[in-house]
Amino acid sequence: MGNNEINEIQRIFCTRLESLGSILAKAEAHLPDIDASLQARLAPDMLPLGTQIAFACNQPRGFAQWCTGQANDNLDPDVSTMSLARSHIASTQALLQSIDGDDVRLDEIKHTTLGPGLYTETSVRLFVSDFWIPNFYFHIITTYSILRMLGVPLGKADFMAFLMPHVRQEPSAS
Repeated sequence: MGNNEINEIQRIFCTRLESLGSILAKAEAHLPDIDASLQARLAPDMLPLGTQIAFACNQPRGFAQWCTGQANDNLDPDVSTMSLARSHIASTQALLQSIDGDDVRLDEIKHTTLGPGLYTETSVRLFVSDFWIPNFYFHIITTYSILRMLGVPLGKADFMAFLMPHVRQEPSAS
């Protein structure tokens, strides 16, 4: 069997992490103290920007670690420097590049602890579509939203940068 589904999940994670890196580069160029900005929150009961970046990376890391037979090892959520945030993105991309799995494994049942006393037992395929990918987007969008709140001039094109290689200009009607 091939690994077309695994490759597609890997592609989604990698290209969105590239967009996250570009969003952070724009923030670095715009914000005078990017490291201090990593403590910004959308609301008092939400986690800060730096933690959002770590949690965004934890989703593809969990997938890659499962694919490579490694134990799940989440990143430290205390991200206080942009250097550490960039390191988390780079190490996650490298881990994703190490994937060599077979799609049939997506039907394996995965027991996942979600928090104190909470867990799921689902196929990996369901866990990818209903947990890892939605959580991944949630944390990237929260990162984007915090940066917008801080005045970084971001737009949808920054978030959707992964689509740009496929965008074409219609010929003008003469």
